[in-house]
Amino acid sequence: MDDFKLKNGSGRLCCGGCGRQNNKLNTYDWLADIPGNAEEQDMVEVQFKNTRKGYYKNSNGLHLEKGDIVAVEASPGHDIGTVTLTGRLVPLQMRKANMKPDAEIRRIYRKVKPVDMEKYEEAKSREHDTMIRSRKIAESLGLQMKIGDVEYQGDGNKAIFYYIADERVDFRQLIKVLAETFRVRIEMKQIGARQEAGRIGGIGPCGRELCCATWMTNFVSVSTSAARFQDISLNPQKLAGQCAKLKCCLNYEVDAYVECQKRLPSKEITLETLDNMYYYFKADILKGTITYSTDKSFLANEVTISARRAFEVLNMNKRGEKPEKLDDEFSGRESQRSKDLLEQESLTRFDKTKGGKNRKKKQKGQASQNNASAAPVEAGNGQTPDAPKEKENKGPQGRNNRPQRPKGNPAPAVPQAPAAENAGNAPQAKAGQEPRPNRNGRRNFRRNNEGNKRPERNTNTDVQA
Repeated sequence: MDDFKLKNGSGRLCCGGCGRQNNKLNTYDWLADIPGNAEEQDMVEVQFKNTRKGYYKNSNGLHLEKGDIVAVEASPGHDIGTVTLTGRLVPLQMRKANMKPDAEIRRIYRKVKPVDMEKYEEAKSREHDTMIRSRKIAESLGLQMKIGDVEYQGDGNKAIFYYIADERVDFRQLIKVLAETFRVRIEMKQIGARQEAGRIGGIGPCGRELCCATWMTNFVSVSTSAARFQDISLNPQKLAGQCAKLKCCLNYEVDAYVECQKRLPSKEITLETLDNMYYYFKADILKGTITYSTDKSFLANEVTISARRAFEVLNMNKRGEKPEKLDDEFSGRESQRSKDLLEQESLTRFDKTKGGKNRKKKQKGQASQNNASAAPVEAGNGQTPDAPKEKENKGPQGRNNRPQRPKGNPAPAVPQAPAAENAGNAPQAKAGQEPRPNRNGRRNFRRNNEGNKRPERNTNTDVQA
């Protein structure tokens, strides 16, 4: 036994109580530092695969410690397991496991030898292939069952098949086929959906490892009444765990909710004031507040008051008195509460900023569309459409001060008659050739009368000409 002396020298700290084993089956030996505990080696606790434990008699007087691998008696042959507990705590654990005094207790043969470990490793290597083949055999026989795992005995003479089934299954024919196929002795053990989920393991919706895979050994039945006491929505998708059963954690806080509900008035009680009659709508059980509504079917004129205020109004109604308002006392307390100015508790705090950005983009797009539709109308009235839009172009087009040829005047190489026709048809051509706004709402190019793309320029030269 390893001892660690404390700094003040007043005692010692024993590390023999902890052992290397599965967390779920971990048993802290709180009697490990008692003098004479290590000498008592009569009964030993041995652990096997799939949360299977057994208690064996050390008839040969072997000196065993936690973590030793031993060969124990089995039927038939022998099995290989790991010692997880020794000393005076083993009889107490046997009593906790409800083992009968007259029950037959098997014995420990020896510590394992290299030959035993070779047989053990060979048997373990066949477990996965045996499980896959057994599933196909059960499916071919039309049995409504699922074989979850297979465990071979240490000497390979026996195999335990763990299966899940909702109803009673007649697997007598299955046992015959499995015995002929694998040439071993077959034992069938039924496990529940919770044991299967604990064997596989996983992460729960809370972000932590499943309780059934870490520390839970006894599974208590869970009913929907536990959800009703806690005012949880009866949604099967949220109440069910990975085992497709109700979550075991629903029972953790039921007692606290039941105790807090005793301090609240009944749901059938109605409160009367001078103006209206209020009906129960919902309650925050842990906070001790109740929300009342003036309508039974839906929320209307909601008023949230404390349980103390509700009992005060109830006593006033029993005396024949009616208060003016229902929330006299609670309104003053609510104003004194600190508010979450940073909105750290709001689940939609990121959606608000996102919506504001989208709203600005929509407004820019609508403004550019309105400017584009107003350009042909101004051109039809004889006004130059580029003049009022000079201020909107803030890009490199607005900084270009080179003079632009007047839109209405003909080019020098073109005769006067065709130019007049073009001038008369200018509004229609420009209306059809109106440029599309880019992503920033700016117009990069416009088409002139010759059909060429030109960047927008300052049109003040037209007025000077």
